[in-house]
Amino acid sequence: MPVTNPEQQQLTLAPLGLPPMARVLPGLFLSIFIAGLAYGVHLMPGFGLFSPLVLAIMIGMAFHNLVGTPQQAKAGIKFSLKRILRAGIVLLGLQLTLSQVVAVGGAGLAIIALTLVSTFMFTLWLGRVLKVDRKLTELIAAGTSICGASAVLAANAVTRGKDEDVAYAVACVTVFGTLSMLIYPMAAGVLAMSSHQFGLWAGSSIHEVAQVIAAAYQRGEEAGNFGTIAKLTRVMMLAPTVLALEYFTIRRRGDASGSAEKAVPAIPWFVIGFIAMVGLASTGWLPERVIAPAGMFTRFLLAVALAAMGLETDVRKLAGEGLRPAFLGAGAWIFISLFSLALVFTAGVTFAL
Repeated sequence: MPVTNPEQQQLTLAPLGLPPMARVLPGLFLSIFIAGLAYGVHLMPGFGLFSPLVLAIMIGMAFHNLVGTPQQAKAGIKFSLKRILRAGIVLLGLQLTLSQVVAVGGAGLAIIALTLVSTFMFTLWLGRVLKVDRKLTELIAAGTSICGASAVLAANAVTRGKDEDVAYAVACVTVFGTLSMLIYPMAAGVLAMSSHQFGLWAGSSIHEVAQVIAAAYQRGEEAGNFGTIAKLTRVMMLAPTVLALEYFTIRRRGDASGSAEKAVPAIPWFVIGFIAMVGLASTGWLPERVIAPAGMFTRFLLAVALAAMGLETDVRKLAGEGLRPAFLGAGAWIFISLFSLALVFTAGVTFAL
């Protein structure tokens, strides 16, 4: 009889791209525990303004820098940063439908798309002016122009920035998105904006979905509903943005190596999965009793990934980035706020749900 090597038994998962499960479990359980703790903290008074995703990376960072991440947790943390993250991005597509795009209308869709593209390009330009690292600039651009922490994570799957870059970008979208949540409703009153105008402004420019909801519903249910739809339509643009980022990333590598063949991008599988889930949700085949729990599970997966990110983030390296990335995040926030506001007023359209 052939003798079975225990190490060979563990490696039978290799074709699936999985490390031995005995190595994965400690770090995976730690990331899950921190994500669950983040949800608990989110329910405490005074912490409701922060999404569980942001709290997860903050708690993970605190644990890593105050206690220290155990060496045996490393494999599970990397598993969470790759497999868990991409699964969360795929399932995010179930929360979006093509009918939401129709509800926003042609003019609203044009405002959202133009704001996203212009903000992304402006942020890249400002990053070059401020001499901020390109990868960090791209992460801040994605988080500001699309959907906050989720977009930062999705973009980093392509740009492959440092964990400290991701943490800095998430911090930027958290701080400035929270400021928008507080300032926008007051500005809407001063500007005498209609419910649809304010909902479109909030949905097309505030960073996180939760921040949009918190801001838009302060001006009434109609503004809240339209702001949420506008924001989800903007989230749907995550897939083409990541694909474009993948194309230019690989093209730069090809130019650097002098090989034109390397400029041909391969579509990341999680983007294909995201688009497929949007298509499935758009058919209406899935009942609400499936969609709602799937949304909760998706957000938890992303929280697990961010907890893992925090467990690898060194505050000293984060501080080493300096203030220039913060100025970049502030500039991008000011641009998207004013640019989208100008478009909403310039359009002069009465939007209807």
